[in-house]
Amino acid sequence: MSSRLNGPWQRALLASLLVALCGSASAGQNDYLPPWNPPPTGGVSFAMPPFDAIADLHGDIVDPQLTVFFAGNQFMVVHDLVEAFKQRYPQYQRVYVETLPPGILAKQIETGSLVMGNLRIALKPDIFTNGKGSMADLQKEHDWFADTVDYARNPLAIMVAKGNPKHVQGLKDLGRSDVRVSMPNPKWEGIAKQIEASYRKAGGDALDQAVMDTKVKDGSTYLTTIHHRESPLRVLQGESDAAPVWSTEAYFQQQILHRPVETIVIPADQNVTATYTAARLKAAPHVQAAKDFLAFMASSDAQAIYRKYGFQPATP
Repeated sequence: MSSRLNGPWQRALLASLLVALCGSASAGQNDYLPPWNPPPTGGVSFAMPPFDAIADLHGDIVDPQLTVFFAGNQFMVVHDLVEAFKQRYPQYQRVYVETLPPGILAKQIETGSLVMGNLRIALKPDIFTNGKGSMADLQKEHDWFADTVDYARNPLAIMVAKGNPKHVQGLKDLGRSDVRVSMPNPKWEGIAKQIEASYRKAGGDALDQAVMDTKVKDGSTYLTTIHHRESPLRVLQGESDAAPVWSTEAYFQQQILHRPVETIVIPADQNVTATYTAARLKAAPHVQAAKDFLAFMASSDAQAIYRKYGFQPATP
């Protein structure tokens, strides 16, 4: 593993995925904690949240017929999407998916493995998904991808607790000293660049500096440890007052899970909309499966699932 995933990286990965991103030890008060996807059927079920529960590794890790590295913000889509893919292509029943931040997934491809606690995962992906701009950068740097397809778009929004107790009206309010902000860490989260671009649209460099420097130093801006999914959880737990997120994360919490949050819409002239791209890797171990999955991502079945979870079509 590279030095970025050793030492504190490894500890942060383990701590965040097994605590902040895993199931809750008590239903009811904390029943909003992930994982939200249904577990695989069969076998012995051994899950003791928050110590032994994994939210971002999905499906069959032994001898998969298809391995997909999904940008982590699409975790809510994975179960429905994989089941629909298996129905359309019944020859593929062992599918393994990771929904970690794309910066981590890219490092995993580059270094050849991921270490999570005592587990080493050395599977090579057939498919990698990320924002279109980031995919172009990776292709220019590494020449990893054989072919690509754009499949969805997603604007930004602000998530606040139900009732909006701090009366957040827009991005400028995130610069207020009394508003605790949860912000994706720009070291490994592509969404952070999009949000910072929106800060500059809404309030110039001064707003970006206030949220990302001044408030980080005084503790009123929290930078996520490993995954931007920490932000919705912090709002739900009362640890942050506002969180800029992909609109689908606010939609998922509010409309799908009916959690006590509200969405503050960011005006189009201040917003940034990401286009998501899926790519087949040149080194894909399962070439035909990868080709079939790319075709599936553009199908009406896949598009309907993305619409269900609030994503916009790739073409406006």
